Amino acid sequence: MKLFYHPDQTLHAPQSFLLRGERTASPEGPVRASMLLEALGDAGYPVDQAVPNAGLEPLLRVHSQRYIRFLQSIHERWQALPGATDIVIPNVHPVGGGHHYPSHPVGQAGWHLHDMACPIAADSWAGIHASACSAVAAARHVIAGAGSAYALCRPPGHHAGPERAGGFCFINNTAVAAAELRTHYPRVAIADVDLHHGNGTQDIFYARGDVWTGSVHADTDQFYPFFWGSAEETGTGDGAGCNLNIPLPLGSGGGVFLEALDMLIESLQAFRPDALVIPLGLDAHKDDPLAGLALESDDFTSIGARLRRLQLPTVLIQEGGYPTASLGSNLVRFLDGFCQ
Repeated sequence: MKLFYHPDQTLHAPQSFLLRGERTASPEGPVRASMLLEALGDAGYPVDQAVPNAGLEPLLRVHSQRYIRFLQSIHERWQALPGATDIVIPNVHPVGGGHHYPSHPVGQAGWHLHDMACPIAADSWAGIHASACSAVAAARHVIAGAGSAYALCRPPGHHAGPERAGGFCFINNTAVAAAELRTHYPRVAIADVDLHHGNGTQDIFYARGDVWTGSVHADTDQFYPFFWGSAEETGTGDGAGCNLNIPLPLGSGGGVFLEALDMLIESLQAFRPDALVIPLGLDAHKDDPLAGLALESDDFTSIGARLRRLQLPTVLIQEGGYPTASLGSNLVRFLDGFCQ
């Protein structure tokens, strides 16, 4: 397995976000990558940091052109407003759906930034794009016949929809990788094992029959992202039956998670995919600061081993998992299970 990381990801370095109305230190920052890189190095997993610039075409397969333009330009336009802060944070949203797309930066920020967890600073776009380029590099490596590859991506991506950022996510790296794989493989499956439901990934592929999406996650009735992720969401149109959500009670441990993962794998195999993307969240661990599930570190080895048995060309995309003493170890344990 080859591992990829673009060092420019450090350029997106949010200091805080709004949580329950309070400005709170952001758990999604460059330190996440540093911890993961250190653990990978200590475990003997070399990481390729010479990731090429993939341009915009792979991103435009899953995101709208105006959304990409927004991410590229909003900070400069925001700064030109009287009294603007140095961070783009929305103060109005089109709740219930807007009837027209505004030209004003404040309106566009509200249109595209779903929540208060996606502040945009002067260098954010460069870091966001570097994260996506890492996903593209891993997908292209697999297409070239490598078998599997891992992309250390931060900011993460699976909450980002076609025109929406949310939950620390701007570009949906998982969807970008899946769309890249689709240039070579007729059918692609996504098996999301992050703590949170990958609502952006679901939205992107919900009406498509060529990409199957599945997610095991904390029940969104009382947990982020709240408005998506129920078992009743199964796809529409050509995608009918190609989306599977398995919500778990808050606080569930490894046994419950692995049983749900077995169900997801059974459904995934019935789709008969030619390639696989795994949005790899490590935030289901019991010590993660987002505290939704209660997996032990050894459970990540078991998750990796189960997904390895699918024996598919596979791209692993780093999603959640926030700074704890066990963060790096959890990644290594997953990779050990997957690579045995």
